[in-house]
Amino acid sequence: MKLLFVIDTLTAGGKERRLTELMKALKLTPDIEFELALMSTDVHYQEVYDLGIRLHFFIRRSRKDLAIFTKFYNLCRRFKPDIVHCWDSMTAVYITPVCKILRIKLVNGMVIDSPRRRNIFYQPWLRAQITFPFADVIIGNSMAGLKAYKAPEYKSIVIYNGFNFERINSVLPNKNIIRQLSITTEYIVGMVATYSDFKDYPTYYRAAQLLLEKRKDVTFLAIGKNTDSESSWSWINEENRKYFRLLGRKSGVESFINIMDIGILATFTEGISNSILEYMAMSKPVIATLGGGTGEIVVDNVTGILVSQSDPEELAEKIDLLLNDKDLRERMGSHGKSRIQKTFSIEHMSERYVAVYRGLVDRKRKTIKTIKLELDINEGITDK
Repeated sequence: MKLLFVIDTLTAGGKERRLTELMKALKLTPDIEFELALMSTDVHYQEVYDLGIRLHFFIRRSRKDLAIFTKFYNLCRRFKPDIVHCWDSMTAVYITPVCKILRIKLVNGMVIDSPRRRNIFYQPWLRAQITFPFADVIIGNSMAGLKAYKAPEYKSIVIYNGFNFERINSVLPNKNIIRQLSITTEYIVGMVATYSDFKDYPTYYRAAQLLLEKRKDVTFLAIGKNTDSESSWSWINEENRKYFRLLGRKSGVESFINIMDIGILATFTEGISNSILEYMAMSKPVIATLGGGTGEIVVDNVTGILVSQSDPEELAEKIDLLLNDKDLRERMGSHGKSRIQKTFSIEHMSERYVAVYRGLVDRKRKTIKTIKLELDINEGITDK
């Protein structure tokens, strides 16, 4: 079986991490051959170069570079993939007509969030409505995301993000990271996410500073692209800055998560967050904004706490609650790790993707309904 993966970029992000981990797992499957096409030369996940696969870089000369269609067409004519799997809305627009012309099975994997804006003025939503009718399968990483994008149920499948526990093997000693960051407080709370309009850093920063009004034993971390920007720092009062470490994009993020007592994700919209997966896999209790796919991974009051959107007072209250209860933190962290091992492991994710691919090229021409039913039966979640 031959697969062609298509993605806009491999920067440090959720879908990029997911694709990288999937490709690493597929290298262990002898009868699957695959190549990767990217529309950017920005590759954060350097292990991609160690896979020994062929990489294709298709760089647009303008926003509407029609030559990209020709490049994808020529690549598919040469490689002759059984399936093309696109991972974002832009590549979905470029690759969909190519797949239809060449009669190649198409997996549309652009559903990675649960957007609040659901109209033609939100570009990903518009692209979804244009490309979904021509996809053979639509894969989302959350049920909430598929519903938000109005993906046709009969050809939609949820495959949750997977965490590769081998990543923990390279974690540095806590004392090294703490010394590196010059942290002297008893507790450390952190949020790992890009500083952008989709992540609610203002609420996180406000909650942190509300908490600092009553206790000075906490250092707050922010890790992710642009978290060290002037805009990010502008939310923090001068007198509180010594309690914050805004670190920007970091490699080896697991070592930084490992020093945290609590992992935070304040957001406006979310599919299945890789940050939450990382927190839970490393036995950290989670406090996250309710909404999107977050409720599909965080079990409220079991693996963490779900809070209202843009409510810094509630977030500060819950952080304070967990910092004051070590047993509760440890219990939630333990339940969280068990949940990741059972439902959100990289093995579980990879097996589901491979099952979908095999189902699409099966000589018996399985329907998507049959593929979904087999996946559910294998997991023991249906009695049909």
